[in-house]
Amino acid sequence: MRKLPSTRLMRLPVMGAIVAAATCMAAAPVAASVTGTGFAPHTWGGPLTNSGNWAGYAASGQSFTTITGTWIEPSVTCTADHDLYAPWLGIDGYNDTTVEQTGVQTSCATGKPVVSGWYEMYPANPVYYKNAASIGDEFQATITYKGGDSYTLTLKDVTKGWSHTVNKSLSADNASAEAIIEAPGGFPSIPGGVTFSNVTVDGQSLSSFSPSKLTSAGFTPGALSGGTFTITHK
Repeated sequence: MRKLPSTRLMRLPVMGAIVAAATCMAAAPVAASVTGTGFAPHTWGGPLTNSGNWAGYAASGQSFTTITGTWIEPSVTCTADHDLYAPWLGIDGYNDTTVEQTGVQTSCATGKPVVSGWYEMYPANPVYYKNAASIGDEFQATITYKGGDSYTLTLKDVTKGWSHTVNKSLSADNASAEAIIEAPGGFPSIPGGVTFSNVTVDGQSLSSFSPSKLTSAGFTPGALSGGTFTITHK
């Protein structure tokens, strides 16, 4: 078994002020410039219990169409500028080389937490949204396979009232569905952990698929109850 390389999610560069948007549907996403190395492919060769920089649950063993769920972006204690964590939901990536995913990252690159929504159609680079986002905001993510090579990815900041929906194309297997927290650079302290709630896959609770539990070097997922579980810092 191989661990996931620790360079998959790149650090958010220093952005200065984040542009606020309070409309129900946000403006078109704008890609931020990114630094560091490219994302490493995640060809793991099978289910893992220790996944390097992913922690959470991954359903596999069949073809999947959609995953949706919510979380509240947790507080963080920044100890180094490379500290970063990113809760996200996605299809693929557990045992193949693509990921169709959307989520939120909190970066310590400026010395204090900076929160940004994003989506990624890996192996392409992530695209960051400019909308204001904060610790304590409630987010909802939905990824849906539409047939052919077509996917729809939606990220909502329920607290601030903005939403982004993008339609993207990628040739992929739809071989897994995940709810994950990722920390590729460092493992910042998240005192209360992060709780994913109401995670459903193809209309059923995540637990219905007996998903694999992924434990990273810094985070451990707790017990899964229906579609709800909490990931805590080790």
